[in-house]
Amino acid sequence: MPSVRDLRLRIRSVGNTSKVTNAMSLIAASKMRRAQIAVTQGRPYAEKIQEVIGHLAAQPGEDGNAAHPLLQVRPVQRVGILVISPDRGLCGGLHGNLNRRVAQFILDQSAPARVIAVGRKGRDFMVRYGQDVQAVFTDMGERPVLADTTPISHLLIDGYTEGELDEVYLAYTKYVSTMSQTAVVEKLLPIKPGELTAGERVGYIYEPDNLMVLGSLLPRFVEMEVYHALLESIASEQSARMVAMRAATDNANELLDDLTLVMNKLRQDSITNELLDLVGGQIALES
Repeated sequence: MPSVRDLRLRIRSVGNTSKVTNAMSLIAASKMRRAQIAVTQGRPYAEKIQEVIGHLAAQPGEDGNAAHPLLQVRPVQRVGILVISPDRGLCGGLHGNLNRRVAQFILDQSAPARVIAVGRKGRDFMVRYGQDVQAVFTDMGERPVLADTTPISHLLIDGYTEGELDEVYLAYTKYVSTMSQTAVVEKLLPIKPGELTAGERVGYIYEPDNLMVLGSLLPRFVEMEVYHALLESIASEQSARMVAMRAATDNANELLDDLTLVMNKLRQDSITNELLDLVGGQIALES
């Protein structure tokens, strides 16, 4: 049975932990708001450029479409996967769910996988289980710009165009809501042309030509997809951290109440025993 002194020290320690987790929850809430705005503002552009690329590549009568390296479909001999994960923990099961999703995806592939890791949690997991990690990017910050992800995009584009990779996938945590984040693996390369309806299958004249327009837009499309995946991952990380720290604060407060109750009962028992000793001594003296 712990003493009153031990319980006081434990209560003080749990109280300090509660203050820390509460502060972390408030900080994550402020960062989450900025990340949510960045994601919601970037989604329309990412969806529109994907629609334009798919529509442009699916237009009939342009033999040059198949000539662009980012549209070519090859037999799959090596798969590349870009894993975007947090640099820090304390965000619940966010990175654990992502790592399990990526691990299952790699196991399901018939071809060997080559990993490019963004974030320490994904890097540590891949290195620990002996995956082929080709490049690592960390400390991307909480408010990245497109230029920060350009080296990553160029690494993927060069690997695919030079034939080192036959398929490229994006693995990240998609932001759904404050309480929900989903680990997804999406195919990035080769870019699949969109499915056009009969009314949309109309020939267009592009200036200077279709191939040059695609050559300008396709790298921008890859850069935007990688950048937007990083924004989704940051928003998911801050949301998960806010929820996890809020839950930790609530648990710490419940533990404080339980420890305080136990300490008060122990003090009451101690006072009662002392009173009984005094009364017993007084009775002994009188008799």
